[in-house]
Amino acid sequence: MTTVVDHPDTGFRALARNHDFTVLWIGQTISELGSRVSTFVFPLVAFAMTGSALWAAAAEAAYLLGMAGALLPAGVLADRLHRGRVMRTSSAVGVVVYASLALTAAVGALTLPHLLAAALLTGIGAGLFSPSEMSAIRTVVADEQLPTALSQNQARQHVAALVGAPLGGALYGVTRWLPFAADAVSYAVAWVLLGRIRADLSPMPATVSTTEPRRRLTADLRTGLRFTWARPFFRVLLIWSPLTNLAVNALFFVAVLRLIEGGTDPLHIGLVETAAGVFGILGALVAPRLIEALPTGRLTVLIAWSFVPLAVPMALWNTPVVIAAALAFGLFLNPAGNAGVSSYRMAVTPPELIGRVQSAMQFVSMASMPLAPLLAGVLLDVLGGRDAMLVLGGLSAAVALIPTLSRSVRSVPKPATWRVETRLMAR
Repeated sequence: MTTVVDHPDTGFRALARNHDFTVLWIGQTISELGSRVSTFVFPLVAFAMTGSALWAAAAEAAYLLGMAGALLPAGVLADRLHRGRVMRTSSAVGVVVYASLALTAAVGALTLPHLLAAALLTGIGAGLFSPSEMSAIRTVVADEQLPTALSQNQARQHVAALVGAPLGGALYGVTRWLPFAADAVSYAVAWVLLGRIRADLSPMPATVSTTEPRRRLTADLRTGLRFTWARPFFRVLLIWSPLTNLAVNALFFVAVLRLIEGGTDPLHIGLVETAAGVFGILGALVAPRLIEALPTGRLTVLIAWSFVPLAVPMALWNTPVVIAAALAFGLFLNPAGNAGVSSYRMAVTPPELIGRVQSAMQFVSMASMPLAPLLAGVLLDVLGGRDAMLVLGGLSAAVALIPTLSRSVRSVPKPATWRVETRLMAR
């Protein structure tokens, strides 16, 4: 099912010897850092151009809209086309988009429609890239190393989140066009490194037929969605993931808004996010051990409940220290939950369906994200900070019952067991 040699050591050192995964990871770390720099700067540039907070928010909305809109068709493309070419095309588009932004900003010709179009195209590119990347990882990484590989990807995201904002601010402080130029360079580096992957990233034979006419994109999409919904474990995740994202993100939006209302200075609010990023990275480093030590089902239930008790101290004490500690604790465990579930999902999904299943899961999971700040703001205005926090804590507990009461989730064993089971089923 994979094209790599099995290593007895499944840790980070063994994974570092995997040439294809290493160049993919390094390239995307650089590219993601560049994108975090740009997405941080988008609202600043939009506000500087218009003086409107609405247009500043529209840049972030355009990015999310582009990503969400691209995910489902991107899953079909990942299962139909050469994944390396899809990823390199996305990176090449990023080079052109950000070079155009840097050039027009440098000569004073940047316009708001151009900026919003770039944000939209960035989201589309990210949506197109993600399923192909996951399919590529499934090809170049052995089953035993999937938890470590996906944990390393989680670390990449936290590093980019931690460094991207201050780096973007520093570059923006030098001149407005410099963050965009840096992102164009990051996309170019990713494009070069993606070309160094040696494994064959062509679509699986089951998705390409020389004797039958190629099915329509919509038919391929329905096949992926039917497969996902037909599996009880996947079905529970489709219901649980958007709800928990809504509840947990609204919880922390309320926490940050309460700090702002309480007069907390921006430096201390920024340190809250820094603490979250640091503990997210630490959590990603220990995630492979947690994944291997615990049954995947129990780990999923543990993660589902991990944010619930945090609502109580955040409701009672509106201070940066308490908020930082709660956020750090929750994000410390989160990489293990994400990587554990993703490893199991990739192992039990036929290789020819990886792209469509990944895109369906990611699309549904992030569909509720734009509603989180709205829910937080409404509850904060209607109930006040303490009661809004407690209500969201109760909502998080109710949502956590979904995987807890599901036998299909609770019964998933440790990775050592389900790897054997999936191999036997594949024979």
